[in-house]
Amino acid sequence: MTRQTALGSLRFFEAAARLGSFVQAADELHVTHGAVSRQIRLLETSLGTALFERRNRGVFLTAPGAQLRDAVQQAFERLDAALDAVRQPARQAPLVVSCEPTIAMKWLIPRLGDFYQRHPEVPLHLFASGGPVAFQRDAVDVALRRNDFAWGGGLHVEKVCDEWIAPVCAPALLRQGKLDLSAQRLLHTASRPAAWAHWRAAGTDDGHGGHGDSQTYEHFYLSLQAACAGLGVAIGSVFMAREDLDSGRLVAPLGFRRDGSGYFLLSPLPFDGDARRTALLHWLREQMGQALPAP
Repeated sequence: MTRQTALGSLRFFEAAARLGSFVQAADELHVTHGAVSRQIRLLETSLGTALFERRNRGVFLTAPGAQLRDAVQQAFERLDAALDAVRQPARQAPLVVSCEPTIAMKWLIPRLGDFYQRHPEVPLHLFASGGPVAFQRDAVDVALRRNDFAWGGGLHVEKVCDEWIAPVCAPALLRQGKLDLSAQRLLHTASRPAAWAHWRAAGTDDGHGGHGDSQTYEHFYLSLQAACAGLGVAIGSVFMAREDLDSGRLVAPLGFRRDGSGYFLLSPLPFDGDARRTALLHWLREQMGQALPAP
């Protein structure tokens, strides 16, 4: 008997010995009862000894059969352990996260290293997009959105935090540490055309109600880049402006205010029972909470 034939026969023998039945062994191995019987007879012939006693329509291990069973089971257990040790872990499909482009670039991406360090088992794939989410069409798992549009029913929604906004500008535009909006160009963005109105509605202007000329940019991040370049004063989300504020490229001398909106994590599937979605939700709440202005 060749080594390959012996290994095949031992697989049949182990199942029959463990289950105490040729019929059950055949069912487990998805072969016929006759195939099991032939393999056992082939093994017995090669060894020159009976491994089973066949009586009363049942099969019972002989002493040599019991000895071989113990050895085979130990060998198979060691082989299984070795296979587990060398097997490459299955790569988990990434969690696809849709996020508004400016938040992704200015806030989320610079912090992803922390998420990966804490959750190496949760790979993320970022999908930069704003507004309504086509979860099925774009294969999106979760979406970070501000509630400035109706996202419809059938979604599982978890609030992350409130939005805070403020006029931001390059430090060079300050005069004696103060910002006079009436003397500055106000920078607007087509993606949030009412941002300045929302900031004014959230509190008094402290004598800065008037303003000079204005300029509109297509995207929020362009208005922030223009502010960094000293081209005027933009309305900045505390999250979108956080890196520039921390680095000193921007200042917010008039302070941040809640504008009445907030950020939410949307999912077509429940968060409970999904460790990946839950991990991302808790991490976003922690990280966005750390970026909020001091009380």
